[in-house]
Amino acid sequence: MSSPHQSVPPAKSSHISDDGSDTGSSTDPARPPRAAKIIRVPQLAYLGVLVLLFCVFFPFVGWPIALWWLLLIPVAVAVWIYRTRTTVSEDGLDLRTVFGARHLDWSQVAGVTIPKRGFVRAHLTDDSDVKLPAVSYDRLRDLIDASGGRIPDLFAAEAAAWEAKVEAERKEAEKGKAEAERAKAKDPAAEPADTDTDGTTTKAGDSEA
Repeated sequence: MSSPHQSVPPAKSSHISDDGSDTGSSTDPARPPRAAKIIRVPQLAYLGVLVLLFCVFFPFVGWPIALWWLLLIPVAVAVWIYRTRTTVSEDGLDLRTVFGARHLDWSQVAGVTIPKRGFVRAHLTDDSDVKLPAVSYDRLRDLIDASGGRIPDLFAAEAAAWEAKVEAERKEAEKGKAEAERAKAKDPAAEPADTDTDGTTTKAGDSEA
């Protein structure tokens, strides 16, 4: 995103009827239900758990009675990786952390906020923010695609804004060039002088001696 702390309202959902009520399911019987998308912490994070286990293993071997608790650190990290997720479905957002879970209906989501650090946050209609577990900026595209249009494509909007800026700069450059050419046409430069072989200068239009 072009700037942090940007709140973007979601697009109108197909679940919302004309009177503004949330139907909770698709109104188009011909449209197949969208499969739920689970956004997790990347599985490569488990490699970090192995590295952490390797680091704490040798101190544990040296003094197992006192340092047995070090083995709990990689176990806790592995549990955090496994539990942390955000599930995007037709019913809304299901958030799971190590110690809890929460469901958000699409009618509760007023927008999304992109902080400078950490996970993307959902801005709710009660003016509160809820962290979306495992949804980092790199996974924002997955969240947008899985929302089914309820969250606008921020990347497309940013690309359109960039193209509009480039086009405006191009038109401004062409306008400046055209104005310079018109100014040159109104005040043409003096004709260049010819230099004779003997070093004397003769202006164009002078009669020959």
